[in-house]
Amino acid sequence: MIDQERINEYLKTLQADAENGGYLLNPDREFLEDLAQGLLENTDRYGYQACPCRLANGNMEKDLDIICPCDYRDEDLNDYGACYCALYVNESIANGEQEPEAIPDRRKEVLAKKSDPIKKGAAVSKTAFPVWRCKVCGYLCARKNPPERCPICKAQKERFEEFVF
Repeated sequence: MIDQERINEYLKTLQADAENGGYLLNPDREFLEDLAQGLLENTDRYGYQACPCRLANGNMEKDLDIICPCDYRDEDLNDYGACYCALYVNESIANGEQEPEAIPDRRKEVLAKKSDPIKKGAAVSKTAFPVWRCKVCGYLCARKNPPERCPICKAQKERFEEFVF
């Protein structure tokens, strides 16, 4: 059992990291404390903060994609308004205007592609995602959709353009 003081300190760190990156945390304090406890338990168990809502392997190399913040966070935020575990949410959910919904697990699809030698080879030969450029500060990121906010200058999603090189 993780003591409350450690959970509170961890939540302060999560909040500061989220703010610095232009992200918002779930406004439900009790829910956040449960997630923080799970992240801390996984940190103690595995040595890294595997998402508490996914089944970790215990092998860091195999779990890299689900170490919080996971590889799927931004796509889930863009498509559903929250990440898989609902730690990170969009403004509508943070302001209580929208409830988080169930999110399909993107990891299953990614793991299936990795285990398929034909698809695995195809993924290596071309870029998997478009590259997005923040028109304000020039930040670049490769993902399905641009982030809700630029993690550098906090510009809104609309300020991103697809970067062709």
